[in-house]
Amino acid sequence: MGKGEVLVEVRDLCKNFGVTVALDHVNMQIKRGEVRGLIGENGSGKSTVTTIIAGIQQATSGEMFYKGKPWKPQTSLEAVKAGIGIIVQEMGTIPTISVAENIFLGDYDKFRTGIIINRHKMVAAAQKALDDIGVTDIKAGDITAKYNMEQRKLIEIAKVMAHEPEMFVVDETTTALSESGRTILYNLMHKAAAEGKAVVMISHDLDEIMEHSDTLTVLRDGVIIDNIEKKDFEANDIKQKMIGREVGGNYYRVDMDGYEEDKVVLKADCITTMNNLLCFDLELHKGEILGIGGLSECGMHDLGRALYGLDEVIDGEVRLTKNNIKITSSEIAFAHGMGYVSKNRDTESLVMNASIGDNIASTGYKENRGFGPFISNKKERQYQQLQVDSLAIKCVNVFQPVSALSGGNKQKVVFGKWLAADSDVLILDCPTRGVDIGVKAAMYQLIYDMKKAGKSIVLISEELPELCGMSDRLLIMKEGAVTGEFFRKEGFDNNALIDCMI
Repeated sequence: MGKGEVLVEVRDLCKNFGVTVALDHVNMQIKRGEVRGLIGENGSGKSTVTTIIAGIQQATSGEMFYKGKPWKPQTSLEAVKAGIGIIVQEMGTIPTISVAENIFLGDYDKFRTGIIINRHKMVAAAQKALDDIGVTDIKAGDITAKYNMEQRKLIEIAKVMAHEPEMFVVDETTTALSESGRTILYNLMHKAAAEGKAVVMISHDLDEIMEHSDTLTVLRDGVIIDNIEKKDFEANDIKQKMIGREVGGNYYRVDMDGYEEDKVVLKADCITTMNNLLCFDLELHKGEILGIGGLSECGMHDLGRALYGLDEVIDGEVRLTKNNIKITSSEIAFAHGMGYVSKNRDTESLVMNASIGDNIASTGYKENRGFGPFISNKKERQYQQLQVDSLAIKCVNVFQPVSALSGGNKQKVVFGKWLAADSDVLILDCPTRGVDIGVKAAMYQLIYDMKKAGKSIVLISEELPELCGMSDRLLIMKEGAVTGEFFRKEGFDNNALIDCMI
């Protein structure tokens, strides 16, 4: 089969989760030699159709064909061995086993002699898989937990590519990668397409998906709205097809409203941690959105953890000035009106095997008490339902497992539990990572509403437009230190910001 020939076809594909329709009679062809982009709001069906193709879940009805033959994989391993791989949006490695064991998970037989697995041979093969994609700072024999989120995502990419797939899916993968990691992935995608293989790319970053896709499929509510060729890409047209209405080009703040400069609510005084921070100072004011930006490893994510008491401060201190409370743990932070949204949503901000309601109610034990220490079911249900309704979380009911939600709806649950708790100080680390433009707009409005209500927000982000669009004041970090301070009222100069980063 050559370029342009159909590699995978789905016909009349449907998928239901109870009463929720995730895919509604979807028809699609994926051809050799193309990078096919999939775009749509959270819950539109993008990940659902690709996970069915990749054997992770089964369709309710419909049929699929791979290389012209009927295709109905029962497991992802069956799909991998047949030549279809997927790099999932969530973290897909097991931290307690080695990098090599993760790369060849479920496929150890090729290294087996009798009952013995030749681990030296497996490590060598895994190291070659990493080298082949251009990753040189990860050792295949190491325990995976040694590596950070981005490095683990690169391990997942090596795992997929080690099986030399005929087609692979990139599901919101670039949100977990720095610029160098993204370059590695983009190069792999275009190399595969040039070799007559197929790539499916799912992304909420419209600029990214327009740049790297040959054809773009737009989904909305489980239905394919349009297939668009590269020559016809037009951003506003794609946005309108995604959400079914006109989208304004500017969904950030447009005001120049200030904050109470004479009221410091949170202060970090010369804090030093074991992770990247050395004698770091910070002041957050009442009603302020304080942006923190820089390259991925600049220390900004470590700063967020230190401010909330998640990482130990070995010198200096973090204090809430209202009651002169020293923050030494997340329990103390929570007890005194602080909230924290982690960059690592699925492992740190949510309990994935718990319900939507239980996740939201996790911040409301005091508010939802009835008699003595006992929780009032009525109060708790109202507490949960208020957030589901006000944030328009797409779900069957509050009892649905949070793991069954799309990325954007999971993020709404994270926001919901802190909104319900009415936190005075919020540390938001990449709060719109992996969500579509509609959800982003809603979250930006929530952040602005919290500011107007006198809440104070530390907004940590790797996206400059987001920082410039939302911040009152912006600190740029490099190697654990502030290299520049900028103010909304003076205007943000992108070139000056970038100079401070690099």
